[in-house]
Amino acid sequence: MLQTENPTGCCPLCGSDDLYPLSCKERLYYRCRTCELVHLEPAQRLSEQAEKAVYDDHENTVDDPGYRRFLSRAFDQVRQQQPPPAKGLDFGCGPGPALVEMAREAGYEMSLYDKYYHPDLASLQQSYDFITCTEVVEHLADPLTVLDQLWSLLTPNGLLVLQTKRVLDDERFRSWHYRNDPTHITFFAETSFRWLAQHWQASVSFPHADVACFSPLIRGSTPR
Repeated sequence: MLQTENPTGCCPLCGSDDLYPLSCKERLYYRCRTCELVHLEPAQRLSEQAEKAVYDDHENTVDDPGYRRFLSRAFDQVRQQQPPPAKGLDFGCGPGPALVEMAREAGYEMSLYDKYYHPDLASLQQSYDFITCTEVVEHLADPLTVLDQLWSLLTPNGLLVLQTKRVLDDERFRSWHYRNDPTHITFFAETSFRWLAQHWQASVSFPHADVACFSPLIRGSTPR
């Protein structure tokens, strides 16, 4: 999967040009008035080499109990909505694919993909009953292209689980610790996820403050 650049001045999610600047000390962000997504000025993004260096410093291991508890907010939704045996993909699994191991231990068939650590493009050419994407979307320069591709990999009754902290109002964003990670460049609001649901004609739910679950609509229903 290749990330492409969006035209300057457009929202990288909905494509709207109705943006306004959010200045935060040394960084400049833009917020979309249509879908409320916030994204970092492209010229201020890290290079791929610098980005990977930050990821290499992370110490998330497969058997870390705290990390597993953190991932369980997303994985519990899979267990409730797509019981085993079901086939899943963990997209952006990182160097320590703990969620993959958790799922395999629970009886799921799992594939994994990560741009830097598990760049197996064959895993992006299959169909899945569920896809998990934990702490990934905030790193995407072109979120719509990536998320559209993931959505296309789901089976008709599939489930996409995204775990990321949601941006609230502008003032809280300016003092938000989550944006201090230099690899965090795209921030979703609840409105951003509801825009995605409309775009996909999907159902969306928010079981946790940092989890959004998408499922294809049942014929005749309307997006939530």
